[in-house]
Amino acid sequence: MAIGGLIGLLDDIAALAKLAAASLDDVSAAAGRATAKAAGVVVDDTAVTPQYLHGVTAERELSIVKQIALGSIRNKLIFILPAALLLNHFLPALLPIILMVGGTYLAFEGAEKVWHKLSGEHDDDKPAVEKGPEAEKKIVSGAVRTDLILSAEIMVIALSTVSHQGFWSQLVSLVVVAFVITLLVYGVVALLVRMDDIGLKLAKRESPGIQKLGRSLVTAMPKVLATISVVGTVAMLWVGGHILMANLGADGTGWFNAPYEWVHHIEHNINDATGALGGALGWSFNTLCSAVIGFLVGSVAVGVLHFLPTTKAHSA
Repeated sequence: MAIGGLIGLLDDIAALAKLAAASLDDVSAAAGRATAKAAGVVVDDTAVTPQYLHGVTAERELSIVKQIALGSIRNKLIFILPAALLLNHFLPALLPIILMVGGTYLAFEGAEKVWHKLSGEHDDDKPAVEKGPEAEKKIVSGAVRTDLILSAEIMVIALSTVSHQGFWSQLVSLVVVAFVITLLVYGVVALLVRMDDIGLKLAKRESPGIQKLGRSLVTAMPKVLATISVVGTVAMLWVGGHILMANLGADGTGWFNAPYEWVHHIEHNINDATGALGGALGWSFNTLCSAVIGFLVGSVAVGVLHFLPTTKAHSA
């Protein structure tokens, strides 16, 4: 009997091991699908962040990127993840509203940068490290604040992919997504902002070809970072506008449903009519419409905040 009981126990352990392995496979697959689905917003996050490092001295860049990355992890794990899981379980109707608030904020940030550029005003380009620690903290807090909106969009998109699973599978999948995406985004950002230093090291090598490559990197990186700054602004408008359009119109009701349906109708027509390029052209049309909506909504927000008494007092 003792031997039979031991064999039964081993069978139970083996069955539990198989179940655990299957569960891990399910979580890995779910995390992979969730990460892939959120890839579009990941691109936006990667494009937005480097603009906050404009004017920062080279020796402080990686430190600031690290601080922003840690802030991003805190955003995802401490604030967004618990709130998203609780709301998804108890008040799922609030998630679209929260996303629309975030979308409006992103649209405001993007539109404010556009109007600031059009006004001809110039920012103080003095490196933040020369202004003191408070200026560096302001850079980090601004980047983390914007990251909160983008991270919320990423995590909610990921949650929609795994919402059919149990609570613990959702939790583990979203934790994996949070770490993978944060490492991906800020790893790429760190590489971008240090690429000119890599170029300088390559330019000192003995090989003429390597030297030429290094000099090319040094010459190109200021233009690349300037381009990324523009892409980041456009990304704010695009993502903000898309959040607003999708969440206001996707339920098929309300006054905003007509623009939502119109955009998707034209997008599908483009997809069907343009063959192999249909997907890219349809996506481009949807993105353009989202950016226009983001700019219009963001401009209204800029105008409203500009005329608020508190804003005037702060400006004075």
